[in-house]
Amino acid sequence: MIDLDALRRQLPALADGRARFDGPGGSLVPRAVAHAVASTLASGICQRGPGEVGSRAERVVVEARSAVADLLGGDPRGVVFGRSMTQLTFDLARTLAHDPARPWRAGDEVVVTRLDHDAHVRPWVTAAERAGATVRWADPDPATGDLPDEVVTALVGPRTRLVAITGASNLIGTRPDVAAVAAAAHAHGALVSVDAVALAPHAPVDRAALGADVVLCSPYKFLGPHLGAMVADPAWLETLHPDKLAPSTDAVPERFELGTLPYELLAGTTAAVEVLAGLAPGGGDGGAEAPRRARLRASMTAVEEHEHALLAQLLAGLDDLPHVRVQPAPPRRTPTVLLHVDGLAPAEVTERLAAAGVDAPAGTFYAHELGQLLGLHPAGGVRVGLECYTTPDEVDRLVAALATLA
Repeated sequence: MIDLDALRRQLPALADGRARFDGPGGSLVPRAVAHAVASTLASGICQRGPGEVGSRAERVVVEARSAVADLLGGDPRGVVFGRSMTQLTFDLARTLAHDPARPWRAGDEVVVTRLDHDAHVRPWVTAAERAGATVRWADPDPATGDLPDEVVTALVGPRTRLVAITGASNLIGTRPDVAAVAAAAHAHGALVSVDAVALAPHAPVDRAALGADVVLCSPYKFLGPHLGAMVADPAWLETLHPDKLAPSTDAVPERFELGTLPYELLAGTTAAVEVLAGLAPGGGDGGAEAPRRARLRASMTAVEEHEHALLAQLLAGLDDLPHVRVQPAPPRRTPTVLLHVDGLAPAEVTERLAAAGVDAPAGTFYAHELGQLLGLHPAGGVRVGLECYTTPDEVDRLVAALATLA
């Protein structure tokens, strides 16, 4: 069980008294994270290298790689940072498609899903099309929001080079069976890329358990600052050769990081992971002295339980409002709900909720293919995101505000 009051005391943005359901677009930031960013900037930090200042920069990088590896079940030597998850995915797609040892060619296939955020679709589609490879599309069921693993695995064959699948939909919360898809892909020698941006804030993540060759995430979705991170097997990264500057290092993972890293954001990422690791007091064997990976698993399990209870409360409340329709999603989901109010455009619902002190944005949120499949363009829907810091009272406030829109 998480200490909800203690967590909320760490979030200065809650001082305005608003009920925040906009977390899927970017979570609130604890004071410790803001302090880590500010103090790192103020410390006179510069490029990594010899001397006190250079050593300080090196420590920040090493600590951030270790933190993200603990969160996602990876090896710190396989953690790559970039400006965003989108940028990292485009860079990786270009690198794989033009790998001199095994470039993508006509007849090769790449599998993507219409459940994914476009940042985990368009990079792979663009790279495949430029290489002359075939793109194969896996569609979720519009009636249920589900993406059964057999729908994806039926598209995988001997010419499949890569399968890209989300860990959770950023629009409706669906969590496909990634491990089953990965097993089928690996049986044909294909790589598996998993977008964990919308999963990592809500549940324990383990790269090996998912069967993923690559896991991508965004720290600003789990209490951190704005940047992207990618986790992979460092031995596999050694086989890849991305475009880089001639004098920059060829070491892994640095060969994938263009230019000087944003040290202040890396420090903030480490601080965010530490906050997450402390959400379940006494979590993991040995309590606060337990390895951070164990504490994170305990904390994120507690977060999942907390949010599952809130989701049940929310859905029950919405079920009593005949003028509110909820976009379907299967039972295995994150606490992200897309809803519609009869007679009102989603943007108008957002405005009226905001006037009542409740923040829930409208749109399709870059789930471009899913929005088209569900017939939601251009207006989208109202997205309600429950977070580790959401309270039952805030859920009641949201339901009460929606009730006034009949």
